This record gives sequence, structure tokens and C-alpha cells, in this order.
Amino acid sequence: MSTTAAGRPATTTPSDGFVTVPPGLAKVVVTETELGDVRGDEGFYHYRQYSAVDLAEHVSFEDAAHLLLVGHLPDADELGRFGAELGRRRPLPSRLAALLPEICRTTSDSLQVLRTALSAWGGIADLRPLYDSSEEERREAVLSAIAVTPTILAAAHRLQRGLEPVAADSSLGHAADYLRMVTGEVPAEHEARAVESYLVATMDHGFNASTFTARVIASTGADLAACLVGAIGSFSGPKHGGAPSRALEALDEIGSLDRAAAWVRHRVEAGERIMGFGHAVYRTRDPRSEMLKEIARGWDDPLVDLAVGVEDAVEATLAELKPGRELHANVEFYAGVVMKLAGLHPSMFTPTFCVARVVGWGANVLEQARDPKIIRPAARYVGPPAPQPLPERTAGRAS
Repeated sequence: MSTTAAGRPATTTPSDGFVTVPPGLAKVVVTETELGDVRGDEGFYHYRQYSAVDLAEHVSFEDAAHLLLVGHLPDADELGRFGAELGRRRPLPSRLAALLPEICRTTSDSLQVLRTALSAWGGIADLRPLYDSSEEERREAVLSAIAVTPTILAAAHRLQRGLEPVAADSSLGHAADYLRMVTGEVPAEHEARAVESYLVATMDHGFNASTFTARVIASTGADLAACLVGAIGSFSGPKHGGAPSRALEALDEIGSLDRAAAWVRHRVEAGERIMGFGHAVYRTRDPRSEMLKEIARGWDDPLVDLAVGVEDAVEATLAELKPGRELHANVEFYAGVVMKLAGLHPSMFTPTFCVARVVGWGANVLEQARDPKIIRPAARYVGPPAPQPLPERTAGRAS
């Protein structure tokens, strides 16, 4: 018996030396990172040396992005330069702007649009493979990807509704300009700040499926666009990035507080999943959900009361029907509430997650690109014994 890098039991077959790890690589440490960590048993996560929730509550999108990409929180001069860099890169390249309406005609799914558009952007920007690029070239590419992602999504959202895209405004902060490009109106300060807090809180979150996908691709030396397209492909799966709108749909279905307890009881007794609850890592309350809950309470709106009531009903019903099983609201539950109240359409909830997570994906790509080792695990073959002779009817066919 051997031990995985995470200290968990793992089995080794002496004949081949392979290590068998838990399904899904659960709690298996595959590399080292300086970007942050998720401590699920504690309900805590951080970016570098700072609590991610503290950052979300107190700093701007630009501050947090600088921390992840450069390694430290910027001073006033650094922040000004970094924000200006992001702002000047936010407009779409003319060739991509011309291509976007055609992409939008092929699909109404915003993540598919983003995936296709970023792939095209990689060609238009003539991105070189990470393997052939300098550290500075890689960082410039990541910064450009962070800048154009909200512009692509906002323009696609408007095009799909027969509206003209709104040009980027480099004088605004990243979060405020994103909201303005989506809605066509400069957001109220509390709306922009609410969305900005959400973006900071969701920039990175350990080795989730999409981040790991980006790092696997980066380890091959491919270009940044390939890494981001792969990450978005992983993120589009319902088990990963699709819950904010689904959680809001559940609230719409419940409709009023007096229906919440019965609705929850029916779902629990039927063994159905309640969207927006539970998490693969947290065994206590999701700190992102707790923060967003407080932000949502800044609005005097029946939707907030309904969400809080449903959360209470879920916890009370589980305590009654399944004692000892803890299931708490995750980030998606209150994220949908906050984004709707800030003026975003439900179809933009998961894409808005990408506006944040592209920072984490990019930072992880930069870190992985410094490692010369390709990520190349093995699979244990469990099929029929090999080699076996070919069936008689195929023997000698080549002659």
C-alpha cells in the first residue's frame, strides 16, 4: 500500500508500478500552486495569501486580477496602469466584431458563442504556442483575453435580441463597463459593486474541472486560446457551471414563501437534486454564498425574502428527513439572485461566471506554462486479456 500526494491510501500494483487513486482524482494533489487554495472542511478559500471573501468585499476586479496574474495587490500607480491596460484592450478587434453576428446566428447558447469567438480571436491575434512564447507574451495574451471576454458576451447577448452592441468604455471599471455593455445603461453604483464582488469571489477556486482542463492543455505547450476553449467546454457541463439560472428557475417555480416547505419536502422525498445546494468540496457553508446572501439583502425585494426562506426550508427539511446530512446553499444559489437584481438576464448568469473565471484560468495557464512536464496520466485497462489471436474470419485478410 502506498500513499497519494494528498496523504490518502492508494494501491500500487508491483508488476506495473501504477498508482490507483480515488475516482475523479478526489483530494489527489497533482501539482503545486502559488495561486490559492480551497479548504473545504473549514469553509475557506484564498487567492495567494488573502482571503478571497475579504478581497471580494473590499477590492476591485482590477486589484484582484493583478494579484492573481502579477503576484501582489497593486499600489495606486500600478492599479492605474493595470486598469488602463485592461480598458484599452476591451474593444473587439475589427475582424472579430465582423465575425460575431455570424457566430450568433449559428447558436443561441452564449457559452458556445464565447467558445467559438475566443477560438477565432486566437487566430486573429496570431497567438503563438505557449511553448514558443516568452513570459511577457503570455501575460499580454492573458490580459487581452480577460479584456475581450465581457465584450464578446455582452455583444452576443444584444445581437441575439436584435440590438446593436454597445462599444466598450475604457473610462469605466471592468465590472461596470460589462453591465453597461449588456444593458445599454450605466449601472447604479450598488449594482456595479454587487456584480464586481461576485466576479472577484469567483475568479478562481482550486483545481476545479475547467481549471484543470486549462492546465492539461497548457502543459502541451498549446496557445492560450486552446486552453480557454477547452476550459469553457468543461465549464459548460451542467455539473460544473450551469447552476445559477437553474437555481433561479427553482425559485420562480416555488413562487411564494408559503409554498417553499412543501416544494422542498417533495424534492427531498423524491430524491431529486435541489439546484444551488451542495458542493463537491465544501463540507460546511460555502463562504461565497454567505457573502452573496448579504449583498442580496441590500435590496428590498421579495426575491431576496423568497431565497432566504427556501434556504431555511431546505435545511429544516433535511434536518427532519435526513438527520446528519448537511446540504447548504452554494455560490450559484444567491449568485442568480444578485445578478438578476443587478439587471442581468438569466441567460447571462453562467456567462458572467466566465467573465470572472477567465482570470483564474489565465493565471493557471501562466503558472502551468512554466512547468516543462506534460500532464500525462494513465488509465488501467480492464477489458479482455490481450493479446489474443484474431478471429479466424479476419486472419490473413491483408494478403
